[in-house]
Amino acid sequence: MKQAWRPDPEPLETNDRAAVLGGTALWAVGLVVLLIVRPGPDHAWWIWTCVTGIVFGGFGYWFVGRRSRRRIPADEAPLEPPI
Repeated sequence: MKQAWRPDPEPLETNDRAAVLGGTALWAVGLVVLLIVRPGPDHAWWIWTCVTGIVFGGFGYWFVGRRSRRRIPADEAPLEPPI
């Protein structure tokens, strides 16, 4: 027996910039901890991983802000997706 069709739920509004900022802050905390602890020469790449996470987080913060400024409000969006 088939279930009755239900309409799709409305999309949730989220604060994407806060999520990106939180992740970037975690990479920054990791970097500070590693700079205090100073891992051995075999594990120096851990520091560069944190630096890369911070750089990508900065790019993500910029990109998400740019994307949100271009977003069309839901009430103005077309009903059919473009082909």
